[in-house]
Amino acid sequence: MSKTLTFALVHFTVPVSVAYLPTGSVVVGGLLALVEPTLNSAAGHRHEHVRRRIDTMRCGVRAAPRAIAAANP
Repeated sequence: MSKTLTFALVHFTVPVSVAYLPTGSVVVGGLLALVEPTLNSAAGHRHEHVRRRIDTMRCGVRAAPRAIAAANP
């Protein structure tokens, strides 16, 4: 559990520090630290969706996007 907590602390501290240096604002750093993981998660989800479609097309399987998503939850 301590490893998870220290990782979370580092993961939060880095964007706060990076945003604080040019702006001088802890608030901006805190907002960035909260927004960045959210956008990263959304981009990662979209990336997985696109990669799944590409892999499916490479295998020669032509299916509707909903069928692909249903087959690969």
